[in-house]
Amino acid sequence: MNPPVLTIDGPGGAGKGTVSKRLAGELGWHLLDSGALYRLVGLAARNRSIDFINVSQLTDIARELDVEFRVQEAGDLVQTWLEGKRVDAQLRTESAGSDASRVATIPEVRDALLERQRAFASAPGLVADGRDMGTVVFPDATLKVFLTATVEERANRRYKQLKEQGLSANLRALRKEMEARDRRDTERATAPLKPAADAWILDCTAIDAQGVVSMILERLGSVLSVRRAQQQQ
Repeated sequence: MNPPVLTIDGPGGAGKGTVSKRLAGELGWHLLDSGALYRLVGLAARNRSIDFINVSQLTDIARELDVEFRVQEAGDLVQTWLEGKRVDAQLRTESAGSDASRVATIPEVRDALLERQRAFASAPGLVADGRDMGTVVFPDATLKVFLTATVEERANRRYKQLKEQGLSANLRALRKEMEARDRRDTERATAPLKPAADAWILDCTAIDAQGVVSMILERLGSVLSVRRAQQQQ
């Protein structure tokens, strides 16, 4: 029997990362931050001065990515290491997010990362955070959630997050970059950002992170109960 998989997709700033970490912690499941993988490819490319139009070299980076997620607290990926160096701060910047969106449009890079992402699915279960988790990576996921919010709310949340981390931020610039990234993600030819046909679309504009977590846990519990009942028949 395959382990259960919960996918959390949606645009940047919707709170996928926070919600996914809390869900993984409460469930005791593994966590896949797929966005971090694309950010890491972009960061590694910049570290090596590789042009983003060089598909061959970007694909090689994706295939051989030397990355480690170090768990400091149950279910919380608080440290990300690239090629032996901790890179959490670099990955949280808007430029890293923009780079991730650019490399994610390259089919060869996505193919190189696909099997690596699927390998995260192991017992007792997986919470997969990204943009195409329910549509491409885990099309047979136990429960698919598409988490969204207005661009104004998402920009405000990201601005607050960056300020709390001691990073400089401009709200107007954040919103402009977020809108541009939304366009790239939804209009790309390969695995565009969109809800899976069977996804639960959850607008969290007026709901805090813990409220979203509680709602998802309730629905997941119902889905798992039905799954267990079917297996016993």
